[in-house]
Amino acid sequence: MTTTVTGKRLISADDHVDLSHDKIKSHLASKHHGEYDDAVTRFRSGMKSMVSAEANQLWREQQGLPAEQGRSLLSAMQDRHHPASGRQGHTDALARLEDMDTDGVQASSTYCEVSAFRYLYTLKDGWREATRAFNTTLAEWASPAPDRLIVSYQIPIHDIEGAVAEVRKAAEEGCKSLQLPVFPTELGLADYWDSRYDPLWTAIQDSGLPICLHIGLNTQLDGLAQRDPTPQKGIFVPMVALAAAEAFGMWIMGGVFERFPELKVVVVEPGVGWVSWWLYTVDDMVTRQGYEFPAISKLPSHYFRQNVYVTFIDEPDVIRHAHDRLGIENVMWSSDYPHPVSSWPNSRSIAEEIVASVPEKEAELVLYGNAARVWNLS
Repeated sequence: MTTTVTGKRLISADDHVDLSHDKIKSHLASKHHGEYDDAVTRFRSGMKSMVSAEANQLWREQQGLPAEQGRSLLSAMQDRHHPASGRQGHTDALARLEDMDTDGVQASSTYCEVSAFRYLYTLKDGWREATRAFNTTLAEWASPAPDRLIVSYQIPIHDIEGAVAEVRKAAEEGCKSLQLPVFPTELGLADYWDSRYDPLWTAIQDSGLPICLHIGLNTQLDGLAQRDPTPQKGIFVPMVALAAAEAFGMWIMGGVFERFPELKVVVVEPGVGWVSWWLYTVDDMVTRQGYEFPAISKLPSHYFRQNVYVTFIDEPDVIRHAHDRLGIENVMWSSDYPHPVSSWPNSRSIAEEIVASVPEKEAELVLYGNAARVWNLS
């Protein structure tokens, strides 16, 4: 049987919007602008560690290529050309909706290019107000069609009381999604298994909102980024996805889901194939190798299927991996608009290839049903 997605729903579990700092500050009292700008400057300075000029120049010299100035990962990405490159929908909601219509996508879970929790926590006095301004700007961007443009409010985690308040505010405002840092240790904070987060997990579990962890910059890989000699850091980039194994382990073997079984955690953009191998390995560590994980009472794969969801873009064997270990209800298709790997504007044909010969009910789950359930969409 061949499954066709023509005329069927598509929900992208991962797209992007680029908000300007000026727009964010328009919702922030002017007395906090200086501190906000200082925090952004500190963050951008830290990004310079992503430059691998020395390694790249040495590599180019040995390849007989002309010398090139070192570039940040971001600038290298911006130099790449692809169909979605430079689309107005990256910043403008109405243009985004038009591009979604062109692509046959009904709804989009959209993440801000600016990871505010990477710098908002460094504001001493105005971080709560800046957090509100940031999330208000996200909601304002999605306001032309909040049922189609699903944005994730970003939750700073350095102050648990403030984080809980922002979660409750998000729920009151009808926000459907929350974004947290993937690795709290990057901010000098305890890993998520630590009991300091229990009030936050309680509030999020009560709200019914999913926690979204979007992979991306990882300061623990800065050394690799500096050593990567390739022009666009092609050695470093796949390692970012693989590093999500650390996050899986902290949530699962750290016992968070044992204590909070109704949490929904979406790990965004890790792919699927290697995750299947990881689940096999950690289960095998228990059943055959004698490893102990005292914080959990069942196999690690049980908690993955109970609590974790992963997104993929255009990847082979997704359905097989879902059947083998991940669970057909735990994988979600995404477009990743407007990044270089994006399926735009050919998402329908690509999605049709992914679910070819798949039972229609399963195809529906992967292409929109799982996302509709996670984000409570009608």
